[in-house]
Amino acid sequence: MTRDEIFGKVRTLLVDALAVDDDDVTMDAKLTKDLGAESIDFLDIVFKLEQAFGIKIPQGELFPDNVAQDPQYVSDGKVTPKGIIALKERMPHVDFSQWEKDPQLGTVADIFTVETLVKFVEAKLAKKAG
Repeated sequence: MTRDEIFGKVRTLLVDALAVDDDDVTMDAKLTKDLGAESIDFLDIVFKLEQAFGIKIPQGELFPDNVAQDPQYVSDGKVTPKGIIALKERMPHVDFSQWEKDPQLGTVADIFTVETLVKFVEAKLAKKAG
């Protein structure tokens, strides 16, 4: 599949999952801030990605889990350098460059954009094919 084809499917499933307009789903749209996704929506998005692309997404692979509860990863409301390394290892599909300048735990959801999902699916499909 091409990137445009993947984006088209991702757009369709986000319109369905989040009840947003087609035009709102751009590559740089943030899932939470721009599209209104909440934590419960992330489960639905994972399910819909699995269905749409015939892939399996283990818990915590696309969106991090248990990071906030680990004191070596979070201190005083900020993700620690060790936590940033762990996130980067677990989520190579995410661009952390802007966020890591001020890694507030409360803003970690802002790193998840439509492009993040497209890159994730691209990598999963490449692994599946290879």
